[in-house]
Amino acid sequence: MKFWKEHASLRITIIAVFFVVGLALVIGGWKMTGKLAGLGIMLAGLVLLLAAILVYNKPFEDPKR
Repeated sequence: MKFWKEHASLRITIIAVFFVVGLALVIGGWKMTGKLAGLGIMLAGLVLLLAAILVYNKPFEDPKR
């Protein structure tokens, strides 16, 4: 994953955007107590938070043999 090591500013920007949008979706869905749409919004936010962690960890992966 040499791409992510070479483009650190892009990686940081993507992580920040995913984190902020994901957190906003989780909080927004949490405020919709008792509605099924709120659960869906929270799950979408969780996916974005996990994607931020994935992008963060990408440069530290061992190359596949």
